[in-house]
Amino acid sequence: MFSKTKGLYVITDDVLTPKEEMLIQVEKALKGGAKIVQLRDKKSSDEELEKELVSLQKLCRRYKALFVLNDRVELAIKHQCDGLHIGKSDHHRVSEIRKNYWGYLGISCYGDLQTAKKMQKLGADYVAFGSFFTSSTKPQAEVIDKDIVKEAKKALDIPVCAIGGITSSNAKELVENGIDMLAVISDIWKSEDISKKCAEYKELLAK
Repeated sequence: MFSKTKGLYVITDDVLTPKEEMLIQVEKALKGGAKIVQLRDKKSSDEELEKELVSLQKLCRRYKALFVLNDRVELAIKHQCDGLHIGKSDHHRVSEIRKNYWGYLGISCYGDLQTAKKMQKLGADYVAFGSFFTSSTKPQAEVIDKDIVKEAKKALDIPVCAIGGITSSNAKELVENGIDMLAVISDIWKSEDISKKCAEYKELLAK
């Protein structure tokens, strides 16, 4: 179960990965070494998102990477998505989701280790903490202490993901603390060479 939840985790963005370029950009990331790809779309309806979902999942499978859909629980169940990631608004229904969804389930726990322990018991396959740095994608997010990674690795049996303002320059401490996945948005999609930037992360995570 956990072999797929390790490595560079790239997340699409409504602005930085426009629909007409998304597949090309994501394939560059996969060629560079991305192991997990999350489709995160805050604007489209479920119906509008289905085409991208099917295409991205097919692309990820071709590269033996994990495809994850953000938030759209019913859509993930309908299309049997390989992965689903949910946040605080769905914490109360994790048990219900787990009964109907059999893929990889990731859950945002922000800076709360107790919540992470609870989510592990309810069936999460991995948990995410953050923001670890000021994030241009979520500027209002609270910045948390990097030591939570060490604490989580001691307290949990499932993989741990870091998100929030991560760059190839500031990620070293998170890697040294034992992080399993680095979730990145801006630093990947804003780079001049997506594949090269992903390769930097791959090398960093391999150390």
